[in-house]
Amino acid sequence: MKIGFFTDSYFPEIDGVTYTIKLWREELEQDGHEVYVVYPDGDYEPGDREIPVKSVSNPFYPGYRIPVFKRPSTLPELDVVHCHGPATVGVLGRYYARKHDLPAVYTHHTPIEEYFHQNVKFESIADALSRLYVPLENALLRSFDIVTASTSRIERDVEHVQLPVGIDMEFFQPTDEDWYPDRTVIGYSGRLSMEKNVSEILRVAETLPEYDFVIVGDGPYRDCLEREAPDNVEIRGFLPREELPIFYSSIDAFVTASTADTLGLSTLEANACGTPVVASDVPPFDRTIGPDNGERFAYGDLEAMADAVERCLRSDRDTRAAIERYDVRQTLEHLEHLYRTVRSSGTASPTDVTDDWFSDDSHSSPK
Repeated sequence: MKIGFFTDSYFPEIDGVTYTIKLWREELEQDGHEVYVVYPDGDYEPGDREIPVKSVSNPFYPGYRIPVFKRPSTLPELDVVHCHGPATVGVLGRYYARKHDLPAVYTHHTPIEEYFHQNVKFESIADALSRLYVPLENALLRSFDIVTASTSRIERDVEHVQLPVGIDMEFFQPTDEDWYPDRTVIGYSGRLSMEKNVSEILRVAETLPEYDFVIVGDGPYRDCLEREAPDNVEIRGFLPREELPIFYSSIDAFVTASTADTLGLSTLEANACGTPVVASDVPPFDRTIGPDNGERFAYGDLEAMADAVERCLRSDRDTRAAIERYDVRQTLEHLEHLYRTVRSSGTASPTDVTDDWFSDDSHSSPK
């Protein structure tokens, strides 16, 4: 098949959507498909089958760009359109699919409304924008033949297929190299933005001065976090991708207080490297993090967060075995089935990709 990925998030920006698209593309092309990526242009040299769309800087969210124009007639002939965002490029993909009478798939990666509160000064305006935005995205999603999301919970009024984006279990494995052999280190990897609540990690670090904390990432809150970080916290930029398994394998626990993840790829990557995860007791972590691979805490409860860290440090868990169902190769097997189904019938339903592997209820536990 010739598959078109239409995404509003791509390199050089580093985030979960970007790496998911890269990984899915590599896996699909290994299976013999041709995958084209349509994305906002920027400081990135496109490779084969990467098609930039002219764009301008995003004044509301530094690092991301706003596409402005692309003639559908300049795009290649495709068999399936798969959109990865609700902004301009995603809408372009939906228009292209309708114009050429092609099946259209949408993957819900990000609750965009959460970002209004980060980038709009007045909370009342951010709330109003959120209330206006969600119905608009609902209308867009209903126009697709299939909508997928990583867990059974999706804050959208639309029927969807539960399809975890998956992680590369062959790449993320425990390593022999250990960066911190003589230290107890708690780690975090991800964007340093409001919805990730990294300031909560600084708070718990202050209550646990006997441990070191290493925060890997970048984003609009980095300067503020560096100013507020206690002495036992090191903040560094994003690591090269090939060094992440070493980092995850070297730390003794991974901690996140994020409240806006749809799957939490970095938490599962850490688990794949043998490291337990401490996560806030909110979706999706109430479904992905349980006794076998970590601990959860009530968001905002500093004492509970510190206790969860201590419990992870005191216990041994086979965290890799606990998250094998999120192997991207299983995800792509089901995704290809969805493509074939929607091409032959013009639609698909959650029952087309439902089995025990997708049942995230089995991994949750009450706290």
